[in-house]
Amino acid sequence: MEMRDIQIFRAVMRAGTTSKAALVLEISQPAVSQAIRRLETDADLRLFDRVRNRLVPTQEADALLIEVDRCFAGFEQIEHRIRSLKSFGVGRMAIGSLPALGVGFMPRAIAAFSPTSRRIQMSFQIMSSREVLQQVSAGQLDFGLMADEITIVGLEHSPFIEIPGVIAMRPDHPLAKHKIIELEDLVDQDFIALNPEDASRRRLEAALTARGLNLRPVLETPYAFSVCELILQGMGIGLIHPMTAVDYLPRGLIIKRLAVDTTFRSLLVFRPGKPLSSNARDLLSLMRIQAEHDLQRIQAALR
Repeated sequence: MEMRDIQIFRAVMRAGTTSKAALVLEISQPAVSQAIRRLETDADLRLFDRVRNRLVPTQEADALLIEVDRCFAGFEQIEHRIRSLKSFGVGRMAIGSLPALGVGFMPRAIAAFSPTSRRIQMSFQIMSSREVLQQVSAGQLDFGLMADEITIVGLEHSPFIEIPGVIAMRPDHPLAKHKIIELEDLVDQDFIALNPEDASRRRLEAALTARGLNLRPVLETPYAFSVCELILQGMGIGLIHPMTAVDYLPRGLIIKRLAVDTTFRSLLVFRPGKPLSSNARDLLSLMRIQAEHDLQRIQAALR
């Protein structure tokens, strides 16, 4: 039984007539008819009834088509992959990032990496640190960026950025005149807080508790970029990852140093036992360069 005959059978079933199938396959109509007869002989099945010079599919033909379609679905996936390889080359890379670095920082680094010019197909996902850890562990991501509040087991990892948090506010806020924000300055302020499980928030609240002070959160959110947006809408002030602030400085956001340590720590995590590709190493290098540029902008804003 020849695969070409099965292909012609499928074309006839889909086109409805031998003449239309011949046009699709760019072969002669007699060649289509011969292939159908050959397939029926090899399979020892009557696949078509001949009615007034037309082929009418039998029930056996309908049943066979289901299996043939399943088979050809695999071939179509192979064809899709071949087209993808022609368009993007062999390279494919999947990375994930926590939101604080994924919304602004990573798109800048990826743009500098220029996947199109490198003929590489990329997947970039913004997700929670727990999801980054899970997907890297499962081999679904080549590497990921996550915060340090989750225990890492069985994964290669390295520090990426360790930077003190900053207090963000609008330029018309009374605290905008301060160079450094003291813990006492936070009391009685409308505070937009990161979620309770955030490590930096826990460090801030521990420092406040040690001095008998308390925050007055008016709203909680898991994302630093949401804190920035709410601040610009006049909702209050908040503690944020300074890398997130970079995208909001041109829109008027003000950032100030905090007198106590509320360091944000981010880690790079890698698939176990899987060496990084040259493309992945290049992207990591550009990420570090972009981080240096962003840190310079942050330091300038804090002067």
